[in-house]
Amino acid sequence: MPRTSDRTWWHVYPLGFTDAPATRVGGPHEPRLRRLLPWLDHARDLGATGLLLGPVFDSATHGYDTLDHLRVDPRLGTDADLDALLAAAHDRDLQVALDGVLNHVSDQHPIVVRAREAGFAGPDAAWLRLEHTPDGPRPRVFEGHSSLVELDHANPEVAAYVAGVMNHWLDRGVDAWRLDAAYAVAPELWAPILADVRARHPHAWVFGEVIHGDYADVVDRSGMDSVTQYELWKATWSSIADRNFFELDWTLTRHNGFLETFVPQTFVGNHDVTRIATTLGSQGAVVALAVLMTVGGVPSVYYGDEMGWTGVKEHRAGGDDAVRPPYPAAPAALTGDERVRQAHRDLLALRRARPWLTTATTRTLELTNTRYRYRAEAADGGAALEVELDVSGTPRATVRADDGALLWESVA
Repeated sequence: MPRTSDRTWWHVYPLGFTDAPATRVGGPHEPRLRRLLPWLDHARDLGATGLLLGPVFDSATHGYDTLDHLRVDPRLGTDADLDALLAAAHDRDLQVALDGVLNHVSDQHPIVVRAREAGFAGPDAAWLRLEHTPDGPRPRVFEGHSSLVELDHANPEVAAYVAGVMNHWLDRGVDAWRLDAAYAVAPELWAPILADVRARHPHAWVFGEVIHGDYADVVDRSGMDSVTQYELWKATWSSIADRNFFELDWTLTRHNGFLETFVPQTFVGNHDVTRIATTLGSQGAVVALAVLMTVGGVPSVYYGDEMGWTGVKEHRAGGDDAVRPPYPAAPAALTGDERVRQAHRDLLALRRARPWLTTATTRTLELTNTRYRYRAEAADGGAALEVELDVSGTPRATVRADDGALLWESVA
């Protein structure tokens, strides 16, 4: 069975969090990564034990159009600034995961520029996935974005390069990787890359962004430890919004099956989706959090969600800005819904005190459209919780110990 992580991750999009310029411009490095230092104690106060960073590599605009995988984005600082963040995080027993944008690069990446100048022929072009058209070869772009050019992981040189990037930052102290757009690369092409990484860093935890498909098969064929559990994300918010807990129950049954072979990476918010408090309101968002923290998985909390922040993801240029906003300079200036923050503290503490929840499965006790009770059970059968969700009126949730003692309930 793949390795798992016992961490609960606080997920931050650094370029937005630090209010970096939208595009890379000339000038000196700006050590914006150090603006995260005062927030590490905030993460610990929430109960997080890991820091999941969005892109930090040199890029043209939003971080997912990489120019240099071995250089920190000048808008965020230098290697020394990242080293300082890693050291400070580790001092607080926070592991650090980086976002590996390794499926595609910017159309201004040196390899793409050289390949273009050579008419997409020759050794540089061999690094790219090419499409052959009546007008000649052209690079394949990622999901219609002309500025994102896909690498060809079937090329052994590309595979060695990707493994080298991962090992380079693991050598510097990074603990884990998120593989962005992992679904865009055939799973079997990840396998030799991750085998190379495992040979040098056997304890590194690696999970891939996978939205649809056979999650267990992807994990098995790729060598990843986990993938993003988008099915559970969708079922959680839509069951609450639509008052249809049958969807959540069906999805948790599938989730139990995944847990037989790997532990999914779970979430109710991230940098690519509309904020959970926008979709459900603050009380519904807390109910969603109760699900996240009482079912099996490796959970992450997206920055701002712990304060009940809102924001709509739009499919247009700049459509991610509302869900990738800046944070204030210091935690004392952070504003939002304190009831939501306290719910995060309580539920993350509840989970931290029960590490068996990482691999827990669920068993349905009661199910209607608006009321759902399930039992979260340890894999060895030695511990359990009972969770009650009710959306017949104001959304609410209750968590009880196996003996019926009240452990937590949402506050109206």
